[in-house]
Amino acid sequence: MKFENKAIIITGAAGGIGKEIAHKLAAEGAQLTLVDVNEVALKAVVEELGLTADRVLTVKTDVSKEADVKNYVDQTVEKFGRIDGFVNNAGVEGPAKAIEDITEADFDFVYGINVKGAFYGIKYVLPIMKKQQAGSIVNTASVAGLIGSPQMMLYNSSKHALMGINKVAALEAAPFNVRVNTVNPGVINTQMMRQIESKVAPGAADAAQSAYAEAVPMKRYGEPQEVANLVVFLLSDEASYISSSSYTVDGGLYNV
Repeated sequence: MKFENKAIIITGAAGGIGKEIAHKLAAEGAQLTLVDVNEVALKAVVEELGLTADRVLTVKTDVSKEADVKNYVDQTVEKFGRIDGFVNNAGVEGPAKAIEDITEADFDFVYGINVKGAFYGIKYVLPIMKKQQAGSIVNTASVAGLIGSPQMMLYNSSKHALMGINKVAALEAAPFNVRVNTVNPGVINTQMMRQIESKVAPGAADAAQSAYAEAVPMKRYGEPQEVANLVVFLLSDEASYISSSSYTVDGGLYNV
């Protein structure tokens, strides 16, 4: 029970990757704050986990709003007394458009969640961890934060921004024994990828999926639990000397 009596926040907890992280942490004894904009889906996750009320907190949140983020952090401290881990996982893929077709509303939507939401989370979690002199933050970026993809400028650039936030946060946190890392999933078998496939190839989503899988050296999509395995390791004390690092979970796709 590596996480017994440890409090972990997961944003985007109702999504494919977030839900798998919650399952693994629950099995390891963690106390969980599950954050998502979809309250119905959050309740379904709690039912799946089967946790008693003393071990779980759900908070409906729009992470693009600073007050909402502060609220889930405050509620976590009030319920559990501390924050040992933070999985900064909420994100959206945004529209698939050429750069010249992107609107201000498109930009604000994607950056509001993927950049501002991630920043707000770190802003409010980090002081608590610094005071504790302990903690681990794992940011869910993407291989899109390492490369470019046609029609996906907003998603790509927002994940590049998160990689930059991660580097600075890790340096500021290190003197306080707080670690900050990113995981960078490739094509993972989640609802987000179903949406991306449909957007980049309208009417030919199956062909897009096949093409994406073929581009991966392992010739398949990854599964959410394969990302969750790495996230849980980085949260654990077994990763005690790992910080300011980025790890791809992509079947060899990003090969430099």
